[in-house]
Amino acid sequence: MIVPLGDLKLRLPPRARLMGLDIGSKTVGLALSDTTLSVASPLLTIRRGKFARDAAELTALAAKHGVGGLVLGLPVNMDGSEGPRCQSVRQFARNLETVLDLPMAFWDERLSTAAVERMLIAADTSRKRRGEVVDKLAAAWILQGALDAMAA
Repeated sequence: MIVPLGDLKLRLPPRARLMGLDIGSKTVGLALSDTTLSVASPLLTIRRGKFARDAAELTALAAKHGVGGLVLGLPVNMDGSEGPRCQSVRQFARNLETVLDLPMAFWDERLSTAAVERMLIAADTSRKRRGEVVDKLAAAWILQGALDAMAA
């Protein structure tokens, strides 16, 4: 079920983790919180395929890592409006909630990928390596923002 971010923590079992998702058209970056919901860490990037396969992989990872809820990055436009990418993420969430019984919340991910790219460039990371890690690092950036907001 899709819930406001403020309600997400209330719906989690004790010591459950949150999983952050950076949903793109070709990949989904994943990140995990610790069990105290303080720190987000990048997990992995999965290549998008058919929805059923993607959902099965997310379900298996959630079970494996003790995930109690999801934070999905919502790619809001700079002016605050929602375009086709937001609609795509919202549809992904609606489809996912039919097969994965976990509470989900959205988090405004404006500039998360750009911020991570800048950080990787500043660290002199090669273009190839940036391509390999940017999605899971963006997921961690999104999840950390949500964790910080929930703690405030």
